[in-house]
Amino acid sequence: MNSKLVQPSYIAKKEDIKREWVLIDAKDYTLGRLASRIAKILQGKHKPTYTPHVDCGDFVVVVNAEKIKLSKDKKENKVYRRYSGYPGGLKEISFEQMQSKHPERIIKLAVKGMMPKTILAKHMMKKLKVYVGPDHPHQAQKPKEIKLENI
Repeated sequence: MNSKLVQPSYIAKKEDIKREWVLIDAKDYTLGRLASRIAKILQGKHKPTYTPHVDCGDFVVVVNAEKIKLSKDKKENKVYRRYSGYPGGLKEISFEQMQSKHPERIIKLAVKGMMPKTILAKHMMKKLKVYVGPDHPHQAQKPKEIKLENI
């Protein structure tokens, strides 16, 4: 095969990436559907310049984290567990308790579970900003509000 006819694949470079700020209102969205779309934006999979080994995603600001929806069964039975590594160190907290104490952690944990299990995911998760209520401190970045149905 003639190598002059084959066009090489595009590989994004770290310095060529232009990041945008995206605002998402979590009100009345289902947790899993919201988290999967946020993970897609953080990874940059919605861009034509997506490259798997480069962090090419956008910044995501999520507001109204306390108004997230779950099905009735999951709302009653979902339990968040963490383990310290010591005997007797397993801590459990229900979804309702987590929603009343730390509603922003619910979205962060769901998105983290949908990210790749690599070191790059840690850098991608730093671009996720979740807030309780409609206000956020990122007005200067002029985030554009998007509807998740468009992604």
